[in-house]
Amino acid sequence: MTKEDLKLTSAEIGTLWGQYVNGTAVDMINRYMLSIIEDKKIRTIFEDAISTFEKQKKQITTFIENEGFPVPIGFTEADLNKGTKRLFSDIFCLHYLHVITLHGLLAHTTSLSASVRKDLRYFYDSCDNDGKRMYHQTIELLLEKGHFQRDPNFYPEATPEFISGSQFLDGYFGDKRPLAATEIISLSFNLKKKILEKTLSIGFSQVAQSKEVRKFLESSHKISNKQIQALSNILKKDNLPVPMSWESEVTTSQDSPFSDKLMMFHTGFLLQTAQAYHGAGLAFAMRTDLVLTYEKIITKNLMVTKEWFNIMTKNKWIEEPPLAPNRKELAKEDK
Repeated sequence: MTKEDLKLTSAEIGTLWGQYVNGTAVDMINRYMLSIIEDKKIRTIFEDAISTFEKQKKQITTFIENEGFPVPIGFTEADLNKGTKRLFSDIFCLHYLHVITLHGLLAHTTSLSASVRKDLRYFYDSCDNDGKRMYHQTIELLLEKGHFQRDPNFYPEATPEFISGSQFLDGYFGDKRPLAATEIISLSFNLKKKILEKTLSIGFSQVAQSKEVRKFLESSHKISNKQIQALSNILKKDNLPVPMSWESEVTTSQDSPFSDKLMMFHTGFLLQTAQAYHGAGLAFAMRTDLVLTYEKIITKNLMVTKEWFNIMTKNKWIEEPPLAPNRKELAKEDK
């Protein structure tokens, strides 16, 4: 069966729509960062990221148009204020690109798993390869500059061991066992993403034009900070290092390079994608204190996301994705 015979499914249209909107938001941030970066090696990576997405954007547009759907508006140069003062350091820009690449890799894999048609599967395959290339490049440069903090080292046991009792699950009472390597995976991922979320919220809150947006962003970075402390304390109690903070990489500029719409959307994007990582952390947690910490973070973020959604809809800043046919309304129409 050819692609002409096989129309894109709702899931496939949904992934394309999401890739376009989220991708254009990140692209605008990348374009601003490219305009302020002085380090030649970091500039080169950002140039690669921008040209790579430009190619992907054209392919996504073609897929959507060929199915007769309207191409989303997403984010454009209208969401950038050119000639503004520097808001972030070069090294923070590199950290940003690295963490956003991690999000991109997850999105491409998810989109691939939802795709059936061959041309779309091959497209997401190429996107995944682009993301992996970017992942290697950002890590190599962060290591070269001494700014990549590796996860804690463990020392090998003499022989494999089996769990022998319910005390393995205890995190509040009795002798608490040390963290497992499988639990540290999620702790590390969640902390790095929370640190990025907090740092962007600090920078965005300095430059936001709307009082309502500024208040939300200030509240957001305070909540992120509490959640960072909660996750960090779990590592510290086992005498394990925590990821470094990046807020000192934000300048004192109050000159906004972005529209409030872009800053709010990007903050919401990070909140929503973080929930997937919190859920993974909860799924792999086998200590009660870890389970309760993730549950509290997930619940709090649901409340924050609701507040974010109210602000976004009030200002008409969220595009509506393609919807399933409303059969009840269709049945009511006069023939």
